[in-house]
Amino acid sequence: MDTSNHHSLRTLFEQLGLPSSNEEIAAFIRDHQLSNGEKLAKAPFWTEAQANFLAESLKGDSDWAIQVDELAVSLTQKP
Repeated sequence: MDTSNHHSLRTLFEQLGLPSSNEEIAAFIRDHQLSNGEKLAKAPFWTEAQANFLAESLKGDSDWAIQVDELAVSLTQKP
């Protein structure tokens, strides 16, 4: 059985309904930084549905957890 994760940051952005080209992802990360200690799903720039998806992805250690973690790290590092 193939249990490997085939998601990417691009497919995460698509799942969230966000523009997903490399340039658009870079712009989103540049323009939406998390405050010190702010939880990804609690950030004010998500819709309720996006925030719920992100929280559930981490809580349930879903197939998306790696990409959600990657996004959280990206949003805490100054470009």
